[in-house]
Amino acid sequence: MHEIVIDRHNHLIDPEMHIWGYEVPVYLFLGGFAAGLLILTGYLLFSGKYKRELSVAKYLPMFSAIALSVGMFFLFLDLEHKLHIFRFYTTFQVTSPMSWGSWILMLVYPVMILSFLVRVPHKWDEKFPILGKYSKLINDRPQLIKTIGVIAMALGGILGLYTGVLLSFFGARPLWNSALLWLLFLVSGLSTAAAFAHVVSPRDEEKDFFTKADNAFLGIELIVIFMYIVSFLNSGFVYREAAFSLLSGAFAPTFWGLVIVIGIVVPLILQLLVVNHKLKHTFLVPLMVILGSLFLRFVIVYAGQAS
Repeated sequence: MHEIVIDRHNHLIDPEMHIWGYEVPVYLFLGGFAAGLLILTGYLLFSGKYKRELSVAKYLPMFSAIALSVGMFFLFLDLEHKLHIFRFYTTFQVTSPMSWGSWILMLVYPVMILSFLVRVPHKWDEKFPILGKYSKLINDRPQLIKTIGVIAMALGGILGLYTGVLLSFFGARPLWNSALLWLLFLVSGLSTAAAFAHVVSPRDEEKDFFTKADNAFLGIELIVIFMYIVSFLNSGFVYREAAFSLLSGAFAPTFWGLVIVIGIVVPLILQLLVVNHKLKHTFLVPLMVILGSLFLRFVIVYAGQAS
């Protein structure tokens, strides 16, 4: 199992070139998923869709916080010097991606809490009256809710991009040395979040909205993957070799089968039939999207290390 080492400037370094285990891909998946949920929450708040009866907006902030917390736990498991984790919050290093990530989290969690307080689930409101009190304070200020929505979308976008930055920091790994990786992980996180929201939403109208949104994200994801691969094929030898590890090498079956076909193409086709009312909503298609997003992180991390 790989062990991340932190130097005195809080930089993430890998002096012994150990191989990362499952912890980092899982963290990247959950971090992107949490970012996507936060962006969707922000949109629902800003657009006023959160006001609709039985809107899933009341649950998304809670799921986002849980996903991010579990993801951070997996990243913590990958640290070699676990007792040094407090050092991320005692200084800020502009050139350290781990330092940026730590301070982004300091902003993300309060926004998740504020987003949750906008629509507190009834059972929580009854058990914890103080939640209802703060929820009323926020709901008496409609402009504040819109502001929370904008901030949530912005921070969600930054968090989603950051999951790609964390890998791009390792410039010596050709497959990770691309600015498109940031965009790919962000769009993939949005797709995963939309698929999940589709499953947990109790309203058919809202399910249709998230299905259409997911179709858009899946289409963009396919385009970004195409650009990502083409950029490597038009670069130097090591970059072409890295691309071929996905296209025809050892990682090709996972990349083509689990990521492209099962995770993107098939769900996109089936969900197009759903929004045209030729198929009924089912949890199986969103599950394919979520698994495809997870395998995307695994194949990018493992193939990147091999490159």
